[in-house]
Amino acid sequence: MNIIVCIKQVLDAKDVHLDPVTNNLVREGVPSIMNPYDQYAVEEAVRLKELLGGEVTVLSMGPPQAEEVLRQAISCGADHAVLVSDRAFAGADTWATSYTLAKAVQVIGAFDLILCGKQAIDGDTAQVGPSLALRLGVPYVTCVQKVRQATDSGLILERMMDDGYDVLAVDYPALLTVVKDINKPRVPSLKGKMRAKKIEIRKLTAADIGADPVCIGLPGSPTQVEKVFSPPVRSQRTVFAGSLDEQIDQLVDSLKSYL
Repeated sequence: MNIIVCIKQVLDAKDVHLDPVTNNLVREGVPSIMNPYDQYAVEEAVRLKELLGGEVTVLSMGPPQAEEVLRQAISCGADHAVLVSDRAFAGADTWATSYTLAKAVQVIGAFDLILCGKQAIDGDTAQVGPSLALRLGVPYVTCVQKVRQATDSGLILERMMDDGYDVLAVDYPALLTVVKDINKPRVPSLKGKMRAKKIEIRKLTAADIGADPVCIGLPGSPTQVEKVFSPPVRSQRTVFAGSLDEQIDQLVDSLKSYL
């Protein structure tokens, strides 16, 4: 079974700040991490490999330093790593990103399953996974919280919903996006860390994947961020005290003043 996991290097959310002049994220001096949702995708891929056999390839689009998260995934049990990196990819939105990843997947070769985290914590769009599936022409299931059954031909899954969950069956090839409920990521072993240090990461440029220049980076991005800002801090707060019923009465009285 050939599994591809798409992962992303993101800024640690605890240290994110905005430049008040450029409205861009301040990246200097801020540590980068693997997108948290992607850690669960890597873990689930390794578990499926251990159950059914095969290989896991981790794929990332990003700058050269994104090698760090690829090596982290290798230390957790992935077999191969591919970094798609080129200055031409800079400024890509989710549409251009999914195009680039799709071209890279085609270079990697045949696959049975692609796993992605539900969303990236820097953009929070949850669009890349479904868009990638659309470009590759494969079915997809989002927000997978559990793999009930895995066989050589397909999977039975639980998809998280607002009011519970759906039970779905999907055949290979397919793409899944996963949520944090699906598993608990393992701690890398010493053997895994040693292997991650030595492994050769395959690097692909825009030319290597045969990307059309008008479909990548800023030229290929129909959406662009005009401005990013933090909401103003509101200093006026009201604290209700007493029992639950008393607090509800106080809240209702407070809201009446706005009617």
